[in-house]
Amino acid sequence: MKTDWTTDVKGTGRHADVNGINLYYETHGAGRPMILLHGGLGSGEMFGPVLPQLAERHQVVTVDLQGHGRTADIDRPIDIRLMAGDIAALIEHLELTKPDVVGYSLGGGVALQTAVQFPATVRRLVAVSANIRSDAIYPEIRAQQSQVNAAAIDFMKDTPMYQLYQRVAPHPEDFPRLLTKIGESMSKPFDFTDDVRGLQVPTLIVAADADMAPPTHYVEVFKLLGGGLRDGGWTGEGRPKGGHALAILPGLTHYNIFSSPLFAAATLAFLE
Repeated sequence: MKTDWTTDVKGTGRHADVNGINLYYETHGAGRPMILLHGGLGSGEMFGPVLPQLAERHQVVTVDLQGHGRTADIDRPIDIRLMAGDIAALIEHLELTKPDVVGYSLGGGVALQTAVQFPATVRRLVAVSANIRSDAIYPEIRAQQSQVNAAAIDFMKDTPMYQLYQRVAPHPEDFPRLLTKIGESMSKPFDFTDDVRGLQVPTLIVAADADMAPPTHYVEVFKLLGGGLRDGGWTGEGRPKGGHALAILPGLTHYNIFSSPLFAAATLAFLE
């Protein structure tokens, strides 16, 4: 796992006042637009190792989600359904025509909800290490998540999440507040099975072979999309009708998949 999210990859960074939040985003490269959403307690810098690969043929827009990175928090819970509205508003603000939306972990949930709530704004969706049921997550991880709050600040000070936040956040002293809000979000049971079943956007489900939930969970998600139910056929006639796909990436975990060239390669292959 990377212990330093410092990157030499520079993009054009701006803020956009959309949906009641001053959202920070950076633009990298040129080509068909891709919205790229980071995981919890991170920021766009998380993708530094793979940004050159992704931006070689795409205009990649990395976004710092509510309360993360250079985006200040607002008086609202950390909720993927609400943050999806931020992303849809940003797409409209930037006048992007049906970008691909790619998200990891927390960002994967936001990407999923963006496609669910605003399907006309998204061309293709890539959801990486995004769990759709809270009870699919390993019990020991759920127990750890329940302990995330402001009191955990001392345990976080040597982590790349804390160090990055201190370097870039508009209010570095707000990190304990972010921990509490993330902890509250993770402690709530959730089940987005019906949302996935109704997806209208071609979707790639990506996970590590040693992720936060077992590989069977991501196969379950693929099955909800009509995948894994029959032989694909010589010409692909048995594949899911919506153009959906699944990738379980070898040798990776929840904590390094976002910086892996395998993630970037799988994403590019699906989008192109």
